[in-house]
Amino acid sequence: MRTLLVAGPGGSGRTTIAAATALDAARAGRKVLLLTGDRAPATDGTTLTVHPLDPAAHFREELLALQAHAAPALDLLGAAPLDDDELTPLPGSASFAYLRALRDAARGDWDLLVVDLPPTPDAIALLALPEQLRRYLRRLLPPERQAARALRPMLAQLAGVPMPPDGLYQAAARKDAELAAVQDLLCAPTTSVRLVVEPGPAAADALRTARAGLALYGLALDPLVANRVLPATSPDPWLAALAAQQQTHLKELYEDTAPAVHEVPHLGRDPRTPDDLALLGAPAPAAAPAPAPPWPVEDLRDTDGVLLWRIPLPGAAKPALGLVRRGGELVLTVGPFRRVVPLPSALRRCAVAGAALRDGELRVRFAPDPGLWPRTP
Repeated sequence: MRTLLVAGPGGSGRTTIAAATALDAARAGRKVLLLTGDRAPATDGTTLTVHPLDPAAHFREELLALQAHAAPALDLLGAAPLDDDELTPLPGSASFAYLRALRDAARGDWDLLVVDLPPTPDAIALLALPEQLRRYLRRLLPPERQAARALRPMLAQLAGVPMPPDGLYQAAARKDAELAAVQDLLCAPTTSVRLVVEPGPAAADALRTARAGLALYGLALDPLVANRVLPATSPDPWLAALAAQQQTHLKELYEDTAPAVHEVPHLGRDPRTPDDLALLGAPAPAAAPAPAPPWPVEDLRDTDGVLLWRIPLPGAAKPALGLVRRGGELVLTVGPFRRVVPLPSALRRCAVAGAALRDGELRVRFAPDPGLWPRTP
């Protein structure tokens, strides 16, 4: 299944581009699923299936299920159960609705999955969520610490504290499997991100931030979509001035972006009908671009006495970078994004000796620790 994740700043028209892309592919005979948190476009009798997300319904379902599962404990505490009609979604609940929809989509038989993501940086935070939640589960409930059922009473007596119930580990294992399915979908070689921007004063900065955040999580990029491009020539002086200003910002996008740029024209009105969407000429989702290779470790011990870890971060700016070694992990901060990355085995026996950002690549130097590094005869 080809998966296209459509992201962009608020107001850039990413929802329209996602709908146009999905509808064009369906009209070409492909079996398409569109996930969107916005109003669903008309399907026009095609093979397009639209799944509009309902975070409020998902929140109510999850909370009521948790309440039913914990009913015995809540009864002991004298808690008054919550009713369906009094529940309102909490901030952040939309992200979990997206995760469930992605999990369900991964199980389906689709030719193309188009996902209309929330505005960046919320979209990047959403794409990072499965990896982060799985890390939390492993830290809080390590599977290898689950004792055999027959030994639990004895271990509880020896420890002097109650052992975590089996149900807790089982629930964690189920959640981990669900999150792993979403993570596999996002990291698949057939998945890529299509960024949508409207050429303007803030477009280049928004694009650089998005590219750096996506690179931090190793997500492949499609060609950039420059949306609502005005005609380059117009007899109207006011419109001609706007178009000239837009062309200046469009040139900046071409200079700053490694993938190609696809221009989508301004229709002079809001696209509402299937025919309007067809006029946009959104780029068809071709084969996914090559996924980013694993971050390489270069052995420079013979020349510089260090190992060099090369981390591609196009669009990153030095003032917005943070780097902290934490045991066997590296905590990387790129602007508003943060990722905790396990160190390769060779680098765990080293100390960080410095770092530099050059040409869109973070180069972290590691000096071997003599007490941990194997000695050569």
